[in-house]
Amino acid sequence: MSTPPTVSVSIVIPVYNEELNLPTLFARLYPVLDALGRRYEIIFTNDGSADRSFALLQAQHAARPDVTRVIDFNSNYGQHMAIMAAFERVRGDVIVTLDADLQNPPEEIPKLLEKIDAGFDYVGGYRLNRQDSFFRTYASRLINLVREKTTSIEMTDQGCMLRAYRRAIIDAIVRSGAINTFIPALAYSFSGNPTEVGVKHEERHAGVSNYSFYSLIRLNFDLITGFSIAPLQYFTMFAGLCSLGSLALVAVLFVRRFVFANLDGDAFGTFTLFGILFFLLSVAMIGIGLIGEYVGRTYQVVRARQRYHVRETLETKSS
Repeated sequence: MSTPPTVSVSIVIPVYNEELNLPTLFARLYPVLDALGRRYEIIFTNDGSADRSFALLQAQHAARPDVTRVIDFNSNYGQHMAIMAAFERVRGDVIVTLDADLQNPPEEIPKLLEKIDAGFDYVGGYRLNRQDSFFRTYASRLINLVREKTTSIEMTDQGCMLRAYRRAIIDAIVRSGAINTFIPALAYSFSGNPTEVGVKHEERHAGVSNYSFYSLIRLNFDLITGFSIAPLQYFTMFAGLCSLGSLALVAVLFVRRFVFANLDGDAFGTFTLFGILFFLLSVAMIGIGLIGEYVGRTYQVVRARQRYHVRETLETKSS
């Protein structure tokens, strides 16, 4: 459980192989927060980086120990586990999540805080004039569309991690004990007064994105199966239609065989039946995989295994 609020704003930043971006992030982020006139903290979670990211975070903690906290994972557990670990330790009344790659400028943070001050408990950012590649832009739009059709989660841009939350939302997320979840969507489900605001988007400052196409697929599975049983319902309806179609085709083949004396020969019926068989088998395999996704999520919750391991924590107790 996260500690009682002792600061106004907590900034949560997951870090994975970002040594080329961290110096610029430090140079831009701290002045923005210093200018707020609020007591703040920044929690960096080093998600098993293989480069010099942790060394840079250690140096930054030594330079600004009053406001800098660092969580060091022993391995890579993923962006959302890195954020969850910080959520369990935040001290702020308002929590802001931010990526370390500088695609969402730190200078946009005050824009989210203004919405929080206006009475909203959850402020989601959506990227204006996206600077991502053609593939990432349209893959993200496709995932957004799938999410809209299968869940009740309303987000303009689910891929934007620049978001602000009231403390009550974060406490609810921590209490949920969710595993392999999509934090912005989970937060939305706990929110009573959410809103969105457009934020600037820049090209990645340095390096390459750590999100592959496979990662995006997995993220979408977590989002859909974690918040809806619609995929199971859609599959059931699709399987029913396939059964009706197969029954109709079998009836046609029966008529051709016995009423019209097999005008097209045996080959037509044989290969058609094979085609039907292979199609139905593929449908069955998809269904088994879909059910397995839900069963796997249940298994992860039931076994109650530790979600991540913290190797080291850098913080000043009085901060």
